[in-house]
Amino acid sequence: MSRKPQVLLLSLSIVAALAACNRDGAKPAATTDAGTHDAAPKITLDETKLPGVNAFAAADIDASKNACVEFDDYVNGKWLAAHPIPGDRTSWGAFEMLDERSNAVQRQIAEQSAADTNATGVKKIVGDLWATGMDEAKVNAQGIKPLESRLAEIDALADGKSVAQYLRTSAAKGEGVLFGFGPEADFKNSSMTLAYASQGGLGLPDTEYYFNAKHADKLKAYEAHVAKVLELSGVPAADAAKQAKDVVAFESRLAKHSKSRVDLQRDVSLYYNPVSIADADKLTPNFSWTEFFKAQGVETPKMFSLAMPAFHQEVDKMLADVPVDQWKSYLRFHTVDSASPYLSEAFVQENYNFYNKTMRGQKEMKERWKRVLDTIEGQSGEALGQMYVQVAFPPESKARMETLVQNLRDALKVRLENLAWMSPETKKKAMEKWAAFTPKIGYPDKWRSWDGLDTSRDSYIGNVLAANEFNYKWQMGKIGKPVDKTEWGMSPQTVNAYYNPLQNEVVFPAAILQPPFFDAKADDALNYGGIGAVIGHEMIHGYDDQGSRFGPGGNFENWWTESDSKGFSGLTGQLIQQFDEYEAVPGKNVSGKLTLGENIADLGGLNVAYAAMHKAAAGKPDPKIDGLSRDQRFFLNFGTVWRRSFTPEELDVRLATDEHAPANFRAIGAPSNMPEFATAFSCKPTDPMVRGDGKRIVIW
Repeated sequence: MSRKPQVLLLSLSIVAALAACNRDGAKPAATTDAGTHDAAPKITLDETKLPGVNAFAAADIDASKNACVEFDDYVNGKWLAAHPIPGDRTSWGAFEMLDERSNAVQRQIAEQSAADTNATGVKKIVGDLWATGMDEAKVNAQGIKPLESRLAEIDALADGKSVAQYLRTSAAKGEGVLFGFGPEADFKNSSMTLAYASQGGLGLPDTEYYFNAKHADKLKAYEAHVAKVLELSGVPAADAAKQAKDVVAFESRLAKHSKSRVDLQRDVSLYYNPVSIADADKLTPNFSWTEFFKAQGVETPKMFSLAMPAFHQEVDKMLADVPVDQWKSYLRFHTVDSASPYLSEAFVQENYNFYNKTMRGQKEMKERWKRVLDTIEGQSGEALGQMYVQVAFPPESKARMETLVQNLRDALKVRLENLAWMSPETKKKAMEKWAAFTPKIGYPDKWRSWDGLDTSRDSYIGNVLAANEFNYKWQMGKIGKPVDKTEWGMSPQTVNAYYNPLQNEVVFPAAILQPPFFDAKADDALNYGGIGAVIGHEMIHGYDDQGSRFGPGGNFENWWTESDSKGFSGLTGQLIQQFDEYEAVPGKNVSGKLTLGENIADLGGLNVAYAAMHKAAAGKPDPKIDGLSRDQRFFLNFGTVWRRSFTPEELDVRLATDEHAPANFRAIGAPSNMPEFATAFSCKPTDPMVRGDGKRIVIW
């Protein structure tokens, strides 16, 4: 169980994948062909119930602004002023509108699944989760009873040894709270799956929340939240307040020995520390990894990655010197807190009050049906996805996307071949990586099997716990086996895309293939400025500051000459400086280092998309639609993609933790480095959207 992670827009870094690897999991499932939509149960879709999409429209342009001075305001300001953030959201724009549309489709699927009481397979799983999740009266009547056996186990803990045993057994149910554990491709042999243990255990977004004075109010609010959750679980108020202080002290100690978000995003090697079981046991004598693997039902491997070893060493010390009552408070709180979204109203409300309202400025709770869909997505997203693509992804969209991807590949090849700053030796390796790219579009070629997952109409949290354990065991079964390259890291109904460096693949789920990103009926300028830039972005992730550390086959290797590596660092350093200078709110700037990978991908991706558009348009007259040239429409739709506003609280969290720069800076960052933008809008050399020869950054 876990709070739903923040969506990573247009990337799935290996860091994000590993950080979440303990969240869903289990024995390798069989797969079924997904070559046709007929593989899924029949669903009918009423399109009249779907919200509209946020496509680019010339009428949205604010003519009072100058594109060369305030490009984001020019293309997005008028629309954003007329569309405030809804109360149940902390941000609003193109992504969120597509998410609402995807949710509306999913709702119809879930309702039809639940109505079929004779359903089997994926339809039964989705239907059971929906029906029990929507039965609020039954959930309220059950209260905390579904957790009583787990809380009794925690209450019975007597010493550090019994705590270590509890950590093993709870992890085996998919409920590990202290550290991440799961499978991922071996960095050095990416065709095989290795087990990874990473840091974890914190309730706040990053280590700096525990020590930086600017987050003192959030730390205080978190302590109050911990106390409230403990009190709701049955702890007397006075005791709950004391225990909350113990929990915060416990997590603060963990935080001192944890890597920060910046560290993890900008040095992927931190996740790779292969050790033998014997050596791991020596490193943490109070926590046996031999026994841990046995408890997970995994054959003891010769090696596994004990990432961030200093963190695990500190946990080991805490098993010896932290009083057992403090451990019990910590474990009780996180057990209840993680389960709160699936419990009675008081728990749901408290969970919302802290994580959504206090931390992110959300003004009202999502409607229950949206929250239940979040649960279905987290526990059985691909099961729902089988039915989603049946009604929401026409074959012609996939065919058009395949053409766009190939055009972007061709444009990237030309740019790589003509890089002036890279030596022939390194360029040869870069081209080998280009040739090995694997694109995935819409939905998996094979669906995973859900055989063995037993759901019912008895209990919402019972279904969640069953799915959680089933998924965990599915993940555990991958360890030591060949990597299944047909597997996807996102469901088809996710409005996102990603690059996986360990498989050298770019993946585009069905739900993002809608306006403003993609429209089969739109002109090329809009599609290349939208999904074209996304395709280019994901391909460039293979060459960003972390993706470039992986070779053509996905192995972690250095394929750079020393001089090229230094030259690349110099170029990326300029990009860090560019984004460091962007002030998001008075006194708070974007972190160029934290956001570097995404900024590299935006810059390279937009250049590649522009080149691909012009190759596709060669010999064709400029259509001049709505009085706008092809190039203008290209850049305007790119800006529309980043049409987005945030609550102040949400923006504050993102500045500290998000590897993506705020959307308004993404809208201007890459175009300002392109002379083609200045030409398209007749900008003067002194305009803010024109970075002159001394400042212009060209990497890929």
